[in-house]
Amino acid sequence: MKKGILFIAILGFVSILKGQVHEIGFTLGGTNYVGDIGKNNYIYPNQGAGALMYKYNWNPRIALRATYSYLPIKGNDSQADTGFRKDRGISFSNTINELAVGIEYNFYEFDMSSSNNTWTPYLLLELVGFNYRNVVSNPTPSEINLGNKTAFAIPFGIGYKTKIYGTLAFAVEAKFRYTFEDDLDFVSNETPGVSLEGTGNDWYMFTGVSLIYTFGRPSCYKDGF
Repeated sequence: MKKGILFIAILGFVSILKGQVHEIGFTLGGTNYVGDIGKNNYIYPNQGAGALMYKYNWNPRIALRATYSYLPIKGNDSQADTGFRKDRGISFSNTINELAVGIEYNFYEFDMSSSNNTWTPYLLLELVGFNYRNVVSNPTPSEINLGNKTAFAIPFGIGYKTKIYGTLAFAVEAKFRYTFEDDLDFVSNETPGVSLEGTGNDWYMFTGVSLIYTFGRPSCYKDGF
């Protein structure tokens, strides 16, 4: 009896794997940030970055998605758009390690096994946690003690994907993260000896291209919206 139940459970698990489309892929691109140092362009990649992703296609419109991203960021007042920052002349570099889970919503039905539904623009709605180096204490303008901090961001993104050949797809996407932190660049209103233009929190962005491999058969997609 137990062996029979185990056999049925294994069959059910295998049928789920074969009945849905799974995707794995990687993204290469660039990052930039908007904060208290350097330029304030929301899409201006100036650091190389990368990501690994897994997607589970719930139906032709919705994919559940998990992503790990390695995102270096930097800023330099010498490249700023304002005279205030150029005269101040400070710079920084930091590294963000990000985990994101969420939904990829296709504007059109997307099905790699179809001859018609093989391209679509899409939206990304995710939950994001990230880790970065932060200032633990700043006793004097010349003395900075660094640590590591984990925080959360409000994320959204847009993209376009298309089938290349067989089980391979190509995507282009841009992701925007509004953080609840003001120290990705190691400076804030509490930093001694540094003058700032504003008090807003920092953003970081990732723009890139992805190569995606699809496996499984979309024979029984879930009903969805």
